[in-house]
Amino acid sequence: MSETQTQQYAISEWHDTDEIYARLHELVHQPIRPIRRDRMDEFLSYFETRCTRSKALTDEAKQLIPGGVQHNLAFNYPFPLAVAKVDGAYMWDVDGNRYIDFLQAGGPTVLGNNYAPVRDEVAKLLQSCGSVIGLFHEYELELAQLINRFMPAIEMFRMLGSGTESVMAAVRAARAYTGKKKIIKAGGAYHGWSDQVVYGLHIPGTRRMEATGIPRGCTRDTQEFYPNDLGQLRRLMQLNRLRGGTAAVIVEPVGPESGTRPVPFDFNQQVRELCDEFGALLIFDEVVTGFRLGLGGAQGYFGVRPDLTIFGKCITGGYPMAGGVGGQREVMMRFAAGIGGTGERAYVGGTLSANPLSCAAGCHALLEMERTNAPVIAGRAGDRLTRGLNDIIARYGLPFVAFNQGSIVHLETSGLMLLDFRNPLKLAREIKTRKHMMEEMGAAYMSQGIITLAGSRVYTSMADTDEVVDDALDRFETVLSSVEGVQA
Repeated sequence: MSETQTQQYAISEWHDTDEIYARLHELVHQPIRPIRRDRMDEFLSYFETRCTRSKALTDEAKQLIPGGVQHNLAFNYPFPLAVAKVDGAYMWDVDGNRYIDFLQAGGPTVLGNNYAPVRDEVAKLLQSCGSVIGLFHEYELELAQLINRFMPAIEMFRMLGSGTESVMAAVRAARAYTGKKKIIKAGGAYHGWSDQVVYGLHIPGTRRMEATGIPRGCTRDTQEFYPNDLGQLRRLMQLNRLRGGTAAVIVEPVGPESGTRPVPFDFNQQVRELCDEFGALLIFDEVVTGFRLGLGGAQGYFGVRPDLTIFGKCITGGYPMAGGVGGQREVMMRFAAGIGGTGERAYVGGTLSANPLSCAAGCHALLEMERTNAPVIAGRAGDRLTRGLNDIIARYGLPFVAFNQGSIVHLETSGLMLLDFRNPLKLAREIKTRKHMMEEMGAAYMSQGIITLAGSRVYTSMADTDEVVDDALDRFETVLSSVEGVQA
């Protein structure tokens, strides 16, 4: 990739994947290094003394909302925070505490929180049209045109209400187009919570362990291969050829769990070649990477053309009712709306899909990202943060691992997400302790004014200036210097 091409994307240099796995392997195969108990008690006291309103609200919410919150991202230890305000790089809770927001709504707000130029355009649209009309709006066309311009593989685009819906639609279209049934995913990857893909979630080899309430028939044609194991993927596709064939292989192009298990640079090209050999569609799940890695997405960065691409709320810069699937014209025509079309139609619906609010937000967010070069700026912040984290890790002699794919930053301290069923005894013995350590790390960061995703992942945005990142590094150091074995 040339220097000019690289400047279009958030990733300044693809990581040495083998070196990262060597360090991750070392982390997982040694005893955990949690925060010293005395320091952890100090960090936890923050929540009891400084977050009393949050605790009262979420305790009350438990009477009406299962678990007290509506989304998995909000389940933080020791209890969820209630947020009152967000702006740029920051969020404030209802008790008035300010945090550096490295969650960024799970990744879509590359411009930063509540970005004013987009917010103003959405407000203007609401004044004239409202949020939902049930009929066609010009912004639908403008958004599809923009996506096609940035990602030429998206010859046609169908907007939906979420990433989960988009996965459902993509799988349905792949089966309708190919006439085959089997869907193969990388173990540990998350592709939403629809019945057919709640399989092999988070930890490879777990298959149906999270499939409570889902009939076995729903996942009968879903399969998983261990991350980066192209040999196993080939063997599955060979077996499937004898059983009716593979409809599609679906991957997160930087690796499962947004690159927590990173892929070698040529991985996606090799999967593309396998799909071509076996007559399967290649589906890229770009719910996180779409536009965050660059306006051309991961497919532009890797130079690999998928047959279908899945989007989530990145399609609107974080505004609600946002998702979609795009790709080859002949596959996408399976979604043609209306009754009485030609050929077999893959039925999809959704009254709120492509509403004026979401489409307007998407258009203006993408145009602002293009104007400001937001993905590259966010990627530079990710590089700076990763360098700083690795300096801290080295300075204190910690076994932890920090690496990034541009503005997607991973800080592995417990190694929970690196366990798998190839060593079931180790998994059973350590999963609870490693999970609790990850929860405590997340709580410790939060007590120091940093919001992360599950204490192990960080999304930087255009709002993360050098000053913001350097401030965050000081706060991370307060926590990391409190780990067992570090000289007090």
